[in-house]
Amino acid sequence: MAGKVGFVSLGCPKALVDSEQILSRLRAEGYETSPTYDGADVVVVNTCGFITPAVEESLSAIGEALAENGKVIVTGCLGARPEVVKAAHPEVLEVTGPGEVDRVLAAVHQVIPPDANPFTALIPPAVKLTPRHYAYLKIAEGCNHKCSFCIIPKLRGLQVSRDAAEVLFEATRLVSTGTKELLVIAQDSSAYGVDIRHRESDYAGRKVRAHLVDLVRELSELGAWVRLHYVYPYPHVRELVPLMAEGRLLPYLDVPLQHASPRVLRAMRRPGGAESHLKTIQEWRAIAPDLAIRSSFIVGFPGESEEDFQLLLDFIAEARLDRVGCFTYSEVEGADANALEGRVPEEVKEERRARLMELQSRVSLEKNRSRVGQVLEVIVDEYGELPGQVVGRSKYDAPGIDGLVYADTDGTVKIGDIIEVRITQADTYDLYGEMTRAVAWKPNVPVMGVADSLIRL
Repeated sequence: MAGKVGFVSLGCPKALVDSEQILSRLRAEGYETSPTYDGADVVVVNTCGFITPAVEESLSAIGEALAENGKVIVTGCLGARPEVVKAAHPEVLEVTGPGEVDRVLAAVHQVIPPDANPFTALIPPAVKLTPRHYAYLKIAEGCNHKCSFCIIPKLRGLQVSRDAAEVLFEATRLVSTGTKELLVIAQDSSAYGVDIRHRESDYAGRKVRAHLVDLVRELSELGAWVRLHYVYPYPHVRELVPLMAEGRLLPYLDVPLQHASPRVLRAMRRPGGAESHLKTIQEWRAIAPDLAIRSSFIVGFPGESEEDFQLLLDFIAEARLDRVGCFTYSEVEGADANALEGRVPEEVKEERRARLMELQSRVSLEKNRSRVGQVLEVIVDEYGELPGQVVGRSKYDAPGIDGLVYADTDGTVKIGDIIEVRITQADTYDLYGEMTRAVAWKPNVPVMGVADSLIRL
């Protein structure tokens, strides 16, 4: 083996996919991963740099790795701002931006040369940092939006969509090796393919267009749960909702609305407002009444008045979203919103956040209580603390950000199984119930040729 690499992965699921790609390439070159700093020849820290707390967490992680190991390579979103990293930690070996896998490998090679054995990995292995039964499927990198509070385009560049066949071959490999849930991610999943003019490519003997609707239709045929994240409410998203009503696509949409006041949204350089948001949500729910909608909101944005905030509260009360995240506005170095007037005091931001979440908690509790008596399919993520208890998620919940289902079983259930659970209790965020039966699961993947298996997978 070439040596051992320690790895720290911070940030969002998109960064997690980057970490998986780096680790897969390292594994292919004969490197092992070390679970401790002491056992590593070098440490790679994949950073987040989106908001100030994330920058602070990343700099702290880099400092810890330097103190414990001494040889550190920095990559990821904060790596796109090397001056920030170098100012805090000038002794790091290399600083690379997000997605710069080749530069990361080159930096590792400088410390520990790769394995000289040409047969180390004939087919590069795929490293997953998620459990076997679910995986994030990144369909594009970067973003074309110019939101005033965000610097993602500066960190990750403009949108670059992946070839449709490449995405589908990756999904096929994942499902064929036991992945039961595919979580589709991008900075703006709805805009998938616009930068490559929705070009067509060959997959399983047919042409597939690089367009979210076409891609999701193909993904829905693989037999796995397919969950959509970061979906902007473009008109063509309506074409996906019937797939949810038919049970081919999970009835779940993660839609980053950010606010409901048209005035605040204009300052954010975001489209819409409460009226248009509500109209879109009503149209979606008319097609798929069981649709769960997750969104996130920013309170305390510069210039946000009490009237603006009340518009947001009124929207939350009327929209009755299923899952809500709320953040107080935080300045991001390099963001255009930093120049806006009308700063909201921190205590007012926190008070508004508390009011919004108190309102949403009542909505969430009512919605969860309506599930009592229902039988839901649940994918098992871990074992519970009690004998025979498992902890999983329904189709309405994504890992790490939404609610959980605690289920009593006969003790034969394994992590990754899909079971039916009769809900007997509910609180604000979680459900509780009893298993009624196991659900048989079988992938429906197309047969690929040897060339496809070697080249594509």
